[in-house]
Amino acid sequence: MKKGAGKISLLTAFFILLFSSLSFAATVPGGPSTNGNTNINSMLSYEDVVKELNSIEQTSKGKVEVFTLDRFGKSEQGRSIYAAKVGTGEKKIWIQAQIHGNEKLVTEAALQLLKNYASSNSKDVQTVLEESTLYFIPMYNPDGAEMNTRGTKIMETGQSLDLNRDWVEGGFKAKESKVVYSYWAELKPDFAIDLHHQGLKKIYGTNEATSFSLGISLAPDGPTLPNETKYNDITKQMMAFVYDEMKGYGYTHIDRYQIVDSENQVGYDIDIKGGVVSAMMMGLNYNDLNPDKHSHPAIFFETKGNSSDGSLGQKSNGYLTKQNYLALKSLVYGYVTGEVNKVDPAKWNEIPAYPLAGYWTDYNGIVPVESSGF
Repeated sequence: MKKGAGKISLLTAFFILLFSSLSFAATVPGGPSTNGNTNINSMLSYEDVVKELNSIEQTSKGKVEVFTLDRFGKSEQGRSIYAAKVGTGEKKIWIQAQIHGNEKLVTEAALQLLKNYASSNSKDVQTVLEESTLYFIPMYNPDGAEMNTRGTKIMETGQSLDLNRDWVEGGFKAKESKVVYSYWAELKPDFAIDLHHQGLKKIYGTNEATSFSLGISLAPDGPTLPNETKYNDITKQMMAFVYDEMKGYGYTHIDRYQIVDSENQVGYDIDIKGGVVSAMMMGLNYNDLNPDKHSHPAIFFETKGNSSDGSLGQKSNGYLTKQNYLALKSLVYGYVTGEVNKVDPAKWNEIPAYPLAGYWTDYNGIVPVESSGF
């Protein structure tokens, strides 16, 4: 991209992403198949999640506490947002899943991890529970989950809304955003992990289907993170740690999360400020609920496919769920024990990625690298 080319419109960026995804959907090999119809009935519904949480609590012998966030409100359609707590340590870890309603396997992975902490007496589990307290929100977007849509619907206006762009000044249009933000601002976690699904792509320079991407929503060394927060290095360390832990697992093909232009073989790192974990890192103070501007590092995982566009085949579901579970478990342990802090941040650059063409933002279009000043 030539210097001074300026910003690319979000509409142009949308078509880059759309046609790239379609191209990859037709060509990606490797790993369990994502072909075939996605059977929604085989995935956890809202009612299933509530039952599973209650079951985990009942069999945990007092280790797990399950509760709703009803004191802050309910979803747009009146559903309770459920949370669970486990552990007794000082470090507070926040794990959220399914902020997008058609990204369902990550909820199963979060519940598997919670169940492991509830029932296992292994040494590593005991270390985690003694040194930290974990807070799970396994289904952030219950309405979208029931509708099998990415976003939710604002009941008053009928507007469809992406909840992961709503934690921003002038945002908080959805009840869910106000509920979860209020709880986060009260709790003041030390670290957060956000679980997602993504479109289909290939590892750069290979013929391997990406099954798992490691993401930081404020691009490391990009337009925002080095200037406004102190989390540039620690987030790199976290992702490099997970990459080293996971790269030998089965068919897992791991890369860095990017928006990919497959025709030109370049990628765009995201630098979004309305994303939930971005707002956490920036210490957003909405409605004066976070006056001291508490902030913390946060990262996200992306698993290939979703349940609304036919890109999840039944053969892949168990495998994709397990890769999330294992990555979550390893990162939590590495964070709690301090192993993450021993990683060289430069190892972030060893995670496969497309050549960087620019930054995909929700505040300034797509900013080419040459125009960003970084």
